Amino acid sequence: QVQLVESGGGLVQAGGSLRLSCVASGSGNSINVMGWYRQAPGKQRELVAVTTRDGSTNYADSVKGRFTISRDNAKNTMYLQMNSLKPEDTAVYYCHGYWNGYNYWGQGTQVTVSS
Repeated sequence: QVQLVESGGGLVQAGGSLRLSCVASGSGNSINVMGWYRQAPGKQRELVAVTTRDGSTNYADSVKGRFTISRDNAKNTMYLQMNSLKPEDTAVYYCHGYWNGYNYWGQGTQVTVSS
């Protein structure tokens, strides 16, 4: 079993920054692929960024150059540093992990960017 808990969301003005954190517990230290997804009102959940234990990363085109995903394996924690935020980044952000054939999700954290 894996539990994922996000934190760090909030309200920020356009151009500002936020850092999201996701702590994995249970068998979380066994997860190879972890990522961040987001879902805006009326839209489908979409991939924001993904990382593996060895540090490989991949980003959605919409966030390249602005967001950075990272991971501290010793702390079982994943981060998403979000800079130059835009109103269109407003969404609920979810932490995701794939392990042993199952998808695990956090409860989500709201990010709101005002113009």
